[in-house]
Amino acid sequence: MKSLRSFAVLVAASTMLIAACTPTPSVGTSESGAEAPASADSGEVKIGFAMSTLENPFFVSMKDGIDEAQKESGVEILFADAGDDANKQANDILDFIAQGVDVAVLNPTDGDAIVSSVEALNQAGIPVITVDRISNGGQVVAHIGTDNVTAGEVTAKTLFDAMGGKGTVAILEGVPGASSAIDRGTGFQNVLKDYPDIEVVATQTANYQRNEGLTVAQNILQANPDLTAFLSMNDEMALGAAEAIAAAGRTGKTLTIGIDGGADAVKAVSDGTLVATVAQQSKLMGSMGILEAIKVAQGESVEKLQPVEVLVIDEKNVAEHLK
Repeated sequence: MKSLRSFAVLVAASTMLIAACTPTPSVGTSESGAEAPASADSGEVKIGFAMSTLENPFFVSMKDGIDEAQKESGVEILFADAGDDANKQANDILDFIAQGVDVAVLNPTDGDAIVSSVEALNQAGIPVITVDRISNGGQVVAHIGTDNVTAGEVTAKTLFDAMGGKGTVAILEGVPGASSAIDRGTGFQNVLKDYPDIEVVATQTANYQRNEGLTVAQNILQANPDLTAFLSMNDEMALGAAEAIAAAGRTGKTLTIGIDGGADAVKAVSDGTLVATVAQQSKLMGSMGILEAIKVAQGESVEKLQPVEVLVIDEKNVAEHLK
């Protein structure tokens, strides 16, 4: 099969150059044409793991899970950090194909941009697993991650209740096109329908980055000095907003909340600068991605959708989660 894959590299590379993005949800089956290698020893398995970025504690934690799974299993892992650059991620995946990985595990930078890469892997006979973020096309044997619609709903409800069900809110959005940002936004909107006395006065992306969250929040506060709260799609932007709130002398008056459950956010909850953080288990996602890839490489069947639960960390339980 390795020779078949070598031949398929040329086809795969061509596919990536010409494939159009398909707006159809992507989780497929193991019978989709992606062949599973016959290796019975996990030490002989080669896995490619394409990460969206390591400039975020959430994904650093995911990498920790990957490293632990690699140490325990002995598999070979080709790891690539795209730095939130969809073009670099596409080239990283082409390199996986050229090096003949048995399974590709993808944490997409962009759900649409990744489609041609998934289709190239399909053409090369390499099974694909997605982690945290989905691909909007191509055949994927499994997806591991938070139900981000649910995470958005839980986050919005937690904040809105802390606001007493009324006031003004600014939404800090994640990376445009990322499935997590799209789904969390859907969750926010689902809950907003139940809170007619809450008005959204601004919606702006800060790309999941703390420094951008600070800058965007500063601008929003200048235009809305009496803002009640920031509803953030992740911890890093929420922490940036908390800095802006403090600089504006609004600590305790303008609230903010995050998603991810990172150490800095948990400490901020303890300090009273964040209402809560809705924790995702990113480290578990990373290790699950590798362990499920090993199963696929050995010809085992896996569940198509593998949700990872979220947990609200607030003043009531934060002491249990401080590191």
